[in-house]
Amino acid sequence: MKKVTTAMAGNVWKMLVTVGDTVNVGQEIAILESMKMEIPIESTDKGTVSAVLKEEGMFVDEGDVLIELDD
Repeated sequence: MKKVTTAMAGNVWKMLVTVGDTVNVGQEIAILESMKMEIPIESTDKGTVSAVLKEEGMFVDEGDVLIELDD
């Protein structure tokens, strides 16, 4: 199982994927809001979304897992 993590702390402004979606490397999966800036989070792997662990509006720290991917 692969995991996509955050590179910085902030609020999840928008989740762009749901369970069952197929994602590719470099595809935007979420948008964080930090210090009034929108920061896109891109997938570092390809696969099918098996779990979305953070919801819109939640605060995340650097390194938190946003989604899990199956091959």
